[in-house]
Amino acid sequence: MDVKYDLNSYVRVLKLASTPSWEEFSQIGLIAGAGIFLVGFMGFVIFAIMSFLPGGV
Repeated sequence: MDVKYDLNSYVRVLKLASTPSWEEFSQIGLIAGAGIFLVGFMGFVIFAIMSFLPGGV
């Protein structure tokens, strides 16, 4: 394990990285929020269907 090489690689990546603009950050937040909502809604629908079926939870 070459520590100096690894540190140089990490520094190179950090130099290339940049903080997202507000528009990019808000778009990522909206997409992530929509995905979380969609997964939760699908779970609720499955739970509701299983509750109404005979022998459900």
